[in-house]
Amino acid sequence: MAVAGSTVERRATRWGLFLGIAVVVVVVDQLTKAWLVANVAPGGRIEVVGDWLRLIHGRNDGGLFGLFQGSAVVLAIASLAVIGLIVAYHARSKPSVVLSVALGLLLGGAIGNLIDRLRYGYVVDFVDAGIGDLRFYTFNVADSAISVAILLLILLALFPALGGSGGDRPDA
Repeated sequence: MAVAGSTVERRATRWGLFLGIAVVVVVVDQLTKAWLVANVAPGGRIEVVGDWLRLIHGRNDGGLFGLFQGSAVVLAIASLAVIGLIVAYHARSKPSVVLSVALGLLLGGAIGNLIDRLRYGYVVDFVDAGIGDLRFYTFNVADSAISVAILLLILLALFPALGGSGGDRPDA
């Protein structure tokens, strides 16, 4: 019975990590966007570190990095499918802390931006980094989580040992 109990505990820990990270990303994402919407007029900006880092009240009715502008409804529907796929993949994957973290970040980012699309019809973006006219795309906490998740997934693909199973069975 000790083995079954430890398998259940590992599964609960893995799901707790996955869902806990997703919830933290959604909460931080939505709180930062709510603060920005309440304190900065659309198109307005606040300099944080001179011109290098600014907060800008931006509206993105497209996807990541401003792709697919004007497609908020289609992207919202696609987000629902992606959320389902993330959860299903986590359920079927071998136990891995790194994978649970990556998928939790991905899930939280997808949900955070989906909430905006459903609520506003666009995603609130606000972090603007660059030098002078050389700027990166304006982004938010959800976008950051998605980007970090993608980097972790690439690392797992390149270095599978990082996702070590710790001796657990694939169905654990």
